[in-house]
Amino acid sequence: MTLDAEVIIVGGGPAGAATAWGLARAGVDVVVLDRARFPRDKPCAEYLSPQVSRVLSDMGILAVVEAAGAARLTGMTIRAPSGTSFRGQFVAAHGFRGFRDDGLSLRRLVLDAILLRHAEAAGARIMEGSAVTDVTRDGSGRVTGVRFSVDTDAQDPDTPLAAANARTLSAHVVVGADGLRSVVSRRVGLAHSRRWPRRLAFVTHYRGVADIGTTGEMHVERDGYIGLADVGSGHTTVALVVPARESRGVGADRAGFLDAWIARHPQLASRFRGANRISPVRATGPFAQHARALWAPGVALVGDAADFFDPFTGEGVYTALRGGELLTPFLCDAVRGPGAGAADAALAAYERCWRREFRGKQIVERAVGAAVAMPAVIEHVARVLARRPDMADLLIGVTGDFVPASEVLRAGYLGRLALPAFLHRPAGPR
Repeated sequence: MTLDAEVIIVGGGPAGAATAWGLARAGVDVVVLDRARFPRDKPCAEYLSPQVSRVLSDMGILAVVEAAGAARLTGMTIRAPSGTSFRGQFVAAHGFRGFRDDGLSLRRLVLDAILLRHAEAAGARIMEGSAVTDVTRDGSGRVTGVRFSVDTDAQDPDTPLAAANARTLSAHVVVGADGLRSVVSRRVGLAHSRRWPRRLAFVTHYRGVADIGTTGEMHVERDGYIGLADVGSGHTTVALVVPARESRGVGADRAGFLDAWIARHPQLASRFRGANRISPVRATGPFAQHARALWAPGVALVGDAADFFDPFTGEGVYTALRGGELLTPFLCDAVRGPGAGAADAALAAYERCWRREFRGKQIVERAVGAAVAMPAVIEHVARVLARRPDMADLLIGVTGDFVPASEVLRAGYLGRLALPAFLHRPAGPR
């Protein structure tokens, strides 16, 4: 059988671009399909943890990303509904160091285009304006390629294809790197939505928000939370995340909903009085999506298509880039192996590797997501970590992807976090 490519990647975001770059560098014939045309904006908190810089450096584009105007972040500040807040710094006394001392923040409009063009320069074939709607299979049910439509304006992957636009491509392996509502994951029956927490995000950018410093900010309220961060060029990314029930009736007036939410919280409203919105308010979610498995015969999943719980800890871009980095050698084995059995064994090995890599971080992410949903819990945690900056630094280091998750999952750390706040005293010299 003559194939159109060795690997087809559906989705040109960070996960798809990183995988395509790695494959092309290894001499694999890879094609990337994305319904959008780049540069394109993407609703995202746009946080690049300190370890993202390590992946970008290995890809040879860290300097390009920095030159594109990326802002530097020194840590994170978390505010509970009562106003109690704590700050965690990336450079701290715990002794763990990231690849760089700072995190970065850059608009996805810029970042994604840099990554995709870099993959193209390495030899990946890029097909923009190509909306994948289904997978193709052989007689045994193994995925053999994709069906797609060129330059379609359809936003719903279930929209019937116009016959004149219907195309197919075939390959040894199809990679689903197509995000929260992955067409690939859905078509092979791997997609699964958790019932809790059901949250939606409304994301935009402002110029002129007051008092934006060098840390990212997360403001937790009883009716949701909002993240603020400098993304360079004097712009601030604003990402509001609310329970799905809070957004009923929003309809097309996303900007009005966001404005009203900010206005209800005085400590935020005063900072936005002189600010101007510079991009449309885009919505995404619901979150809490994951795949039952990360592979099926002829298919692998990576990035948000594999798992995305909640945006609070900012795991998305790092997990996407690191996931692509992990997947690449297993895809090389899959396309060069002696048959379907060897390919399946390689993809199964990828899943085991992925789960080992991210298991601890996922536990932390889910614990933080639960705490954010319970005001009494987040208030207690904020009080403890405000008194114990050493513990705050460790937690923020875990979310920065350079402190092992085991550091905050140890009995000692959890015990100190669970004890009443008045029992905690700042750690002195040892």
